[in-house]
Amino acid sequence: MPFTAAILGESALNRSPLVRTLLACAAISVAVPLSGCNTDGVLPMSEKAARPLPPKLVAEIESKSMDKESPILVRVFKEESELEVWKQDRSGRFALLKAYPICRWSGELGPKIKEGDRQAPEGFYTITPGQMNPNSAYYLSFDLGYPNAFDRAHGRTGSQLMVHGDCSSRGCYSMTDEQISEIYALGRDSFFGGQKSFQVQAYPFRMTPQNMAKHRNSPHLAFWKMLKKGYDHFEVSKLEPRVNVCEKRYVFDAQSPGDPSRALTFSAQAKCPVYEVDAEIAAAVQQKEQRDDARFAELVRRNVATAPIKTNADGGMHPVFVDAVKRNQVGVAPSSAFLASTPPGTIPPTVRPPRIPELSDAPAVAGAAPAAHPSGEVSPQMAIADTTSSAPQTTAKPTNFFSNLFASKSETKAAETKATEKKSDGAIDRMARLVGIRRDEPKAAEAAKPKPAAAKPAQPAPSAANGAIRPKPAEAPVKTAEAQAPIPAPAASNPFPPAPAAQRAPAATAPAGSSGLSGAAPVVPSGNFDSRWSAFR
Repeated sequence: MPFTAAILGESALNRSPLVRTLLACAAISVAVPLSGCNTDGVLPMSEKAARPLPPKLVAEIESKSMDKESPILVRVFKEESELEVWKQDRSGRFALLKAYPICRWSGELGPKIKEGDRQAPEGFYTITPGQMNPNSAYYLSFDLGYPNAFDRAHGRTGSQLMVHGDCSSRGCYSMTDEQISEIYALGRDSFFGGQKSFQVQAYPFRMTPQNMAKHRNSPHLAFWKMLKKGYDHFEVSKLEPRVNVCEKRYVFDAQSPGDPSRALTFSAQAKCPVYEVDAEIAAAVQQKEQRDDARFAELVRRNVATAPIKTNADGGMHPVFVDAVKRNQVGVAPSSAFLASTPPGTIPPTVRPPRIPELSDAPAVAGAAPAAHPSGEVSPQMAIADTTSSAPQTTAKPTNFFSNLFASKSETKAAETKATEKKSDGAIDRMARLVGIRRDEPKAAEAAKPKPAAAKPAQPAPSAANGAIRPKPAEAPVKTAEAQAPIPAPAASNPFPPAPAAQRAPAATAPAGSSGLSGAAPVVPSGNFDSRWSAFR
């Protein structure tokens, strides 16, 4: 009886969702023998790796007749920059659960060949719990397992090619942190549900006749046609295709003739064993291939435009993130508010967008993805708008009707006072001050104070005819009313001689850009109307 109770208690405990999630995360943490893209190594299990699926996604899983822990399958499309998560429904076949826009992938269309070429892998890869990295330096990640048997058979090199967060790629498929959190949780829960591994199918584009015709000039066309066979197997059956490698090529859904339960032995470089494909799947694939081949031939006959083999764009980015970079929504978290226009994940400030025409005029993005170093390394670069200005800008004060209407009382009173002082100066007063009869002592005293002035280069005085009032020289001495005295009549050779040194007032520098001091006696050079008037008197 106590033994039975203990078994029932253990069974109830294992059925607890929280306990099962923690147990699964602990198993993944122990199984991880590798680091992510440049991670710091394996650390204790992180909270982010144990985070449950969002309630909205759980509700979507239920609405599509799926179980939260049912198997998953992932498909990646470079050119469209999309990652699809398919999940097995209760009928036993896979259905699309959610498509995630890829924030960044690097390289060109085509497989990865060697270490440092910045190419993201293309092909069929198997993900086990040991390839899940809860402590990635790029938030969360899982290793694709490159190179697989096919890659090794062709002598391809490289390692640590991931699907991870942080929107930063150097041969990886990079999502935002919010996206990889969901994808990682889906894989984690599928492992806990009993799936031993899930499949990742990485394609250059959706394998349609239109895309195949558009890229018919690519040297990778034969490789892509081989990938298309696996694509077609999944499309017609909605079942995960069994993938093997022999004779340096992929084969799909191979089974032993007459006895599907008997295992076959495959070697990547050896001759393929005798095998067959399920008759129903083989017939459906053949029909699809015939339709696609006919459509492909028609498009080629019409000479549809072909895509360039190399774009030199260093990969791609989904249009939704391209638009966000153009709007400078870098560092903006996604929002579920009504009419909110935010990307489906936070684009980090260190994002390096691809070199594409759509981003040629984006803020601080032109040339944001420089050519790779021969070693494959690139220098980090910020790709956000520079909002600082090199010099402060002065804004002119508006003087229209509305500025006058809403001006402060002090400003209005000062303007009225200035206007009154201006009106009080009649023509007689100005003439009296001009000839030195009337003086304004407070203003003259104020004007006597020296004022700093900006240094200006000396300019030669313009020539004028005798008897004309000449303009003030650049360094003319200031002559006030107090310093004026009768001057002897000028000699015949010089009708307007300068005043004697004893009668000259100390020179004062006038402010730059002004012809005299406001409110003081007029500044006049020798030989002007004032000196002639004094001589006449």
